[in-house]
Order: sequence, then structure tokens, then C-alpha cells
Amino acid sequence: MIVGSPQITGLSADVIAQLIAELGPLWTEQRKRRLQARPRQRALGAGARYRLVFVDRLLATLVHLRHGVTHDVLACWFGVDRSTITRAIGEVRPLLAERGCTVASGIRLRTMADVIQFLGASGRTAIIDATEIRFRRPMPGTAGRDRYISGKSKQNAMKALVVTDAEGCLLFAGALRPGSCPDITQARDAGLVQLLAAQLDLQILADAGYQGLGAQTGGQVITPPHRKYKKNPPPWWEEMFTQRRKAHSSRRIRVEHGIAHLKNWRALARHHGRRPLLEDTVPAIAGLVSHQRATHRLAATTG
Repeated sequence: MIVGSPQITGLSADVIAQLIAELGPLWTEQRKRRLQARPRQRALGAGARYRLVFVDRLLATLVHLRHGVTHDVLACWFGVDRSTITRAIGEVRPLLAERGCTVASGIRLRTMADVIQFLGASGRTAIIDATEIRFRRPMPGTAGRDRYISGKSKQNAMKALVVTDAEGCLLFAGALRPGSCPDITQARDAGLVQLLAAQLDLQILADAGYQGLGAQTGGQVITPPHRKYKKNPPPWWEEMFTQRRKAHSSRRIRVEHGIAHLKNWRALARHHGRRPLLEDTVPAIAGLVSHQRATHRLAATTG
């Protein structure tokens, strides 16, 4: 089926097969609980049969996240009603979000606490940054409407916190905040300072937006060096300052590559749905991207 090709879903056939085997039983159990919660009980096997089986529901969700295909178009492709596609995506997307980021076989990170614990145990260096996801402006009269306007892009956006390792492999994406929220405030709200206090000898690279966290974390968060001389700096100092900033930028650039992999999915390049859906969309896509890359790394090492 063409909908299941890597060019359409962004995932290889092996990864899709793993998703079907993993999420299929969870979706079946979710559907069973929903039916049992109804006041009116039906006999086992009663009721109309689903026209859209789970595999098609998963593929429709992947295509929607990857290319931002509207529910109307997906309904035409799969030969069902638009409401069926909307319901299917609403059922599968939370299941994808709960999987977390895959870093190795059998190891998944779902929260910031999981990330810090994994980094402390593995001795890896992490890189942290924030990325903005544009969305439609809230309607007039909405409380706090202006707080979604980003001071950087001057557009309505939500800001997601992204953590990768030194190679750019995704470890975490989430902790959404309005676009006007400073990067350092978002990291503090995510509990980074408290988590690092319990995990010593861990380095996290960050850009200038996180200056100040280094002092709060005992130097574990490393930011670009400050400019000591504002006017007429000595030539030797200016050259040293430039080299240090360039070296820091060269190490930190990997997180930009991780963010680029996320933004390849159209649902995060510009979000056209309801704003609360981003809470599930961001971790769902991060989990898919990390799973795909982890599968490639495993195939490369075993091949």
C-alpha cells in the first residue's frame, strides 16, 4: 500500500511493523474499556464492525503528522467519513505520545527526570534548546491571548523544550510553554535545576538564552562565554573570545539537527489544529523520530 511507504509516513516498514505489534493491543484494550464504561452494555462482539481497522488508523495518523494532510483528504483516501478519521487520530496520537523517546533497545525516556537519570548513568553530554511551533492566533477575547506572541519571531507560537545527546539523538521534547516564555524560565519550570542538584558530574550544553543556569547548577549547564570588554577589547582577547564561542557552537549544533528532524514533520512546522493537541503531538513525533534513528543505528551495528 502506497500510504505505508517510507516517503509517505517517514518511517521504514520495520518500524511500522513494530508500532503495530506494540500499539495494537493497547488500542484494543483502550476500546474495550471505553465500551465497558458505557451505561448500556452490549454482548461481546455485538454492534457495527469498524470500517477502519487499526493498521489503517495508525497509517492515517502517521500521514497526518508527517505531511499535515487534512482529515477530509485522508477520509477520501481510506474511503470513510471525516469523523472516522478524526476519531482514529484522536485515539492513536495519545498512544504514540506515551511511548517516549527510544535511545536503545528496551530503553525509553518519557520525562525530564528519566533523561537526567539516563545521562547520569551513561555519562553522556546533553544539549538543550527550545524551538517554536507556530499556530493560529487565539480568537479575540481569549484570556492571555498576547502571551503566545513570540518576542523572537513576532508570531503566535508555542515553545517546546528539546534535549539531545552529543550526537543529536533526541532524548526529550515537550514541556510546552507560550511563545513569550523565556528559554531559561521554561527550563526551570521543567525542573532542570532540581534534577541536576541530585545528579552531579553531568554536563549540558546550552545557548546564551540559558545564561544564569550555570550558576544555579554548579556549572553543569555550560553556556557561551560572556563578553568581558564592551568597548575596545585587546586583539588577543577578541581572538580568544571568538574561538571559544565558535568551539561551543560547534558542539551545540547537534541539537539544531535534532530539531530539524522534528520540523520535517509538517505537524510541527506549523500546527493547524487546536492548541491543546500539541501536548500529545510533540512527544508523539519525537518518539517516532527517535525510534526510527535508533532502528537505523541498530541495523548499522548488526549489519
